Amino acid sequence: MPVRAAVDVCDLAPSYVSAMAPYQPGKPLSELERELGIAGAVKLASNENPLGPSPRVLAALKSALGEIARYPDGNGFELKRAIARRHGVPESAIILGNGSNDVLELVARTFLTPGAAAVYAQYAFAVYPLVTQATGATGIAVAARNFGHDLNAMARAVADQVKVVFVANPNNPTGTLLRPREVLTFLEAVSPRVLVVLDEAYAEYLPDELKPESVAWLAQFPNLIVTRTFSKAFGLAGLRVGYGLAHPEVADLMNRVRQPFNVNSLAQVAAVAALDDEAFVAQSRELNRQGMVQITSGLRSLGIDFIPSYGNFVTFRVPDAQGVYDRLLRLGVIVRPIASYGMPDYLRVTIGLRDENGRFLSALEQAFSR
Repeated sequence: MPVRAAVDVCDLAPSYVSAMAPYQPGKPLSELERELGIAGAVKLASNENPLGPSPRVLAALKSALGEIARYPDGNGFELKRAIARRHGVPESAIILGNGSNDVLELVARTFLTPGAAAVYAQYAFAVYPLVTQATGATGIAVAARNFGHDLNAMARAVADQVKVVFVANPNNPTGTLLRPREVLTFLEAVSPRVLVVLDEAYAEYLPDELKPESVAWLAQFPNLIVTRTFSKAFGLAGLRVGYGLAHPEVADLMNRVRQPFNVNSLAQVAAVAALDDEAFVAQSRELNRQGMVQITSGLRSLGIDFIPSYGNFVTFRVPDAQGVYDRLLRLGVIVRPIASYGMPDYLRVTIGLRDENGRFLSALEQAFSR
């Protein structure tokens, strides 16, 4: 049998895909324990809810286990109804996703093409450039102002080829917050032919006086998309469920490219139960408030600079950040290095339970002094 000439099938991929650097998630506990033989490590790297899911969610999941041989509801009827009731929007305005990351990707797949462009801020969520590059579109990163979004500069960056602008509020990984008036002014300045995506993954952690007004703006701005997630305050990161809110015609387009059954049965059941448990979200918010005080006070006492945060994490600056990160790992504490965001001197720590926060501060003191 003749030998066929070798063909590198990877060359079939578009150059903009082969040039991508994959997203780097936080190190799992199991990986650290496997690599270093450490038991009882603490993971404060991925902005998860340290309380886990609510008891109401766990009960709902248990009751739904017998149905997992069936395909999920591809239209997510019950979950859409619950989201619509919560936000006062029609169900036709909702896009469900496998986490809000999935919704961000649906935006890119629906509206970006080679030759188009998307605008986002320096130090903003790493998924924005990834989903943009995956479509062959050009990413335009606008220089940050005080580690946050410079909305005036972003508005000026919206040229003819720009179809999408991504805004994270609060921002990850820096934790900065834009006030409602700033965002509204930006929306008024941007062309109605450009989509503005407000990524509000951490909105549930905001106090009442800082709650976003974005959902109310949907009626005024048909070019607005608001994304939310159940991965943070609701404690469902492992189930991967999020959603977007948009003008019904925009949502319809996005739902055309959405994969069938992209949100599994258990995720839908858990999300409905989580939305109904406002007391748990309030408990999570209060725990986060207390933990934020504990962490930031501890950082101040160690003489470590940090960026004031409105999320469930704090980004702080240390000399030899990679070395400190490695030493923290050996002490059984996982935080998040963010050199990939262009911040090589910074680490990010998630707010955990009180004991976990104390363990982090103790380990940081040891790692920082070596």
